[in-house]
Amino acid sequence: MSLRQFKSNLYKELAAVTKSLSNPHRLEILDLLAQGAFPVEYIAEHTMMPIANASQHLQVLKNSGLVTTERDGKYIYYKLQSEHVLQTWLSLRMFAFSQNEEINQLLKDYRLRRNQLYVIKTDELLQKMEKKDVILLDVRPQEEYEAGHIENAASKPFVSLKETLTDLPVGKDIVAYCRGPLCLMADEAVTLLRRKGFNAYRLEKGYSDWLAEKHPVTVKGE
Repeated sequence: MSLRQFKSNLYKELAAVTKSLSNPHRLEILDLLAQGAFPVEYIAEHTMMPIANASQHLQVLKNSGLVTTERDGKYIYYKLQSEHVLQTWLSLRMFAFSQNEEINQLLKDYRLRRNQLYVIKTDELLQKMEKKDVILLDVRPQEEYEAGHIENAASKPFVSLKETLTDLPVGKDIVAYCRGPLCLMADEAVTLLRRKGFNAYRLEKGYSDWLAEKHPVTVKGE
């Protein structure tokens, strides 16, 4: 094999990995798997894809080395291959935000329409947590909370939040978080909480960012 052919083969394999990231459905799957390991049925439901389509996208991600599988009973769970893949996804997302103003504008317009600009940064939340001066709500689905969540956060899935508002104390800051900046469950939760008179904020980022930054978490099996 010539040196030129050798180099061409290297770039071909590199392109195969990056090509697997060029599909919006697969990016959404990566964002979901950044929360933990889930079976294809859960992934399909929460990305609103047929199971067959979700399976095909997962196979592409698996073939490129970004996703791996493990069996738990009768279910096969898909998960990110390593922490390096998590960091790569977060870096790719950050790069896209820095290079594509349309992404930022879409989120800004959405929040302006919802009158929802109440955001708290990670450092400020850490200070409030240290002082025990905040109620932290994880508004992702229960399965994602059980896979892993910010330490001392309470599970309040957005789909049932309206029915559990009476459990929340009035007069204390409430911070809601979900999967990350591309997830809108925390935005919707804050809108609902403020309409009901709570002093609520959305965490600027989400669980996967918190995990990657090595802040305190509770993870299933650890």
